[in-house]
Amino acid sequence: MKPKAVVIGPPGSGKTTVGELLAERLGVPFRDTDHDVEIAAGKPIGEIFIDDGEEHFRALERAAVHDALATHEGVVAVGGGAVLDAETQAELAGLPVVYLEVGLSDAVKRVGLASARPLLVLNPRSQFRKLMEERRPIYERLASVQVKTDERDPADIVDEVVKGLA
Repeated sequence: MKPKAVVIGPPGSGKTTVGELLAERLGVPFRDTDHDVEIAAGKPIGEIFIDDGEEHFRALERAAVHDALATHEGVVAVGGGAVLDAETQAELAGLPVVYLEVGLSDAVKRVGLASARPLLVLNPRSQFRKLMEERRPIYERLASVQVKTDERDPADIVDEVVKGLA
């Protein structure tokens, strides 16, 4: 059992929106591991970071991604930082991984620079740029399909993803 597609990318790339539309197009269920983490913890991700720390969040995230990749046959969207974990990278190898690439200005427009994003404290724009630059090589290495999402309609992105997966 393996997912039909695993959607990765930085915050604001459209993982949930595109993932839901892709699942609908493929006629399969959608699963978001960030949502799984919040259910397991009983609180939003921002609160997990504040109350329990990033290390605890990453452990919950690792478990959620592992479970989704092992048991879900539909489309899985994983949190932007999940790909930093070596075990997760190994589990993604050989799966149909879709990297949604987004530029900084589009990502900021989509998610804002709110304090609800715990990794963006202090200088949010600078932190966001740094986060995206650090993760980009990992996203690119793991991807079997890479799609730019800047200033594009989600349905058009899904069309390109479906072509890339074929």
